[in-house]
Amino acid sequence: MWFDIPHRPTRDADLLGVGIAETPHVEAAFRDICTVELDDGIRFQPDSVHAEEIRKEANYSGVRVTLIGLLDGARCHVQVDVGFGDAVTPGPEAVDYPVMLPDMPAPKLRAYPRYTVVAEKLEALVSLGIANSRMKDYFDLWILSRHSEFDGALLCKAIHATFERRRTPLPDGVPFGLSNEFAQDRQKQTQWQAFLRKNALDELQLSEVVAGLRAFLSFPLDALQQGAAFPQTWLAGNGWTSSSEESSR
Repeated sequence: MWFDIPHRPTRDADLLGVGIAETPHVEAAFRDICTVELDDGIRFQPDSVHAEEIRKEANYSGVRVTLIGLLDGARCHVQVDVGFGDAVTPGPEAVDYPVMLPDMPAPKLRAYPRYTVVAEKLEALVSLGIANSRMKDYFDLWILSRHSEFDGALLCKAIHATFERRRTPLPDGVPFGLSNEFAQDRQKQTQWQAFLRKNALDELQLSEVVAGLRAFLSFPLDALQQGAAFPQTWLAGNGWTSSSEESSR
């Protein structure tokens, strides 16, 4: 959706819920959605909708919805995780979702901004430390840092909002999840290689990824810890530069 490059596959969709966070309410909403008919050949089955509560951490809750769609007799299993209460900064973005059928109009969605995606994955990286087995978060952050530009002040704002919402203290110094010790941990390297194989991704060293993310994320974290402004711009794959230098180019 953001980049015209191959990315890792995913088995589910993640949505932000607004309003009532009760499982029966979410289940009823998805049953209603399944009754909408479009000319794409897929018929989602309202009776197949099942919702259950999920808790990923103490300060985060949501609802997991599973359902079945029929495509010319083939059963397509779908999973959607709906979270509630996330701090979306600077606000949802209007995007056109890419379509596979050229004659179908692109759905218009309100999507998480990249700033919030970075902030949430960074929060998980900080809070989980050595227990973090979410190698997909490292890969996603790596892709974002290599192919996106970021306004430093806005990124700091998003990080602050997410950490505050999830009651996660800002790290004092480089978080363990961005350290050489983490990158060199044998178990983490095994998990990383397994992630690459499972998703048919090109060879990439965990140490290279962690070093790149440390360069990307340690500076805004330091600015937040010191209560300082961060008028920098991240240039995709090329590091931070002052906004004045970028404007003069």
